[in-house]
Amino acid sequence: MECKRQSNCLYHCVYHLVLVTRYRRKIFNNGVFNYMKATLKELAEHYPEMEIVEMNHDEDHIHLMLWIPPKMPVGRAVTILKSNTAHHLKKKFPFLGEVYFDGGGIWSGGYFVSTVGINGQTIRKYIEHQGREDAGQAKLAL
Repeated sequence: MECKRQSNCLYHCVYHLVLVTRYRRKIFNNGVFNYMKATLKELAEHYPEMEIVEMNHDEDHIHLMLWIPPKMPVGRAVTILKSNTAHHLKKKFPFLGEVYFDGGGIWSGGYFVSTVGINGQTIRKYIEHQGREDAGQAKLAL
């Protein structure tokens, strides 16, 4: 099992995070998602302890498997991810201003998060195959 080190601790804090678009709007095609991936890689320069291991998408949500250091609350990491990606996506893709005409963000208020333990490989495989199964029928074998 891989671990990371900080000055005062050794940790393995890997999470499976799902972010859903507001109103479940289907905004993610490959072009939008690829730009978002690039944005998230840039984000790693400012938050090097938040490391994205795997990511994929469906039309109305994204899946991330990422390291979050124990000193950072998960909610704070989600806020960082949502605010930065929303800002960059709305700037790059003007159609998002039409989809979300009320000036609100592109992400719903909530999120799903779970810790990744010994089943990390299973979740990684699930994320890799996200959107490939017919009508969202991808299953997570535990």
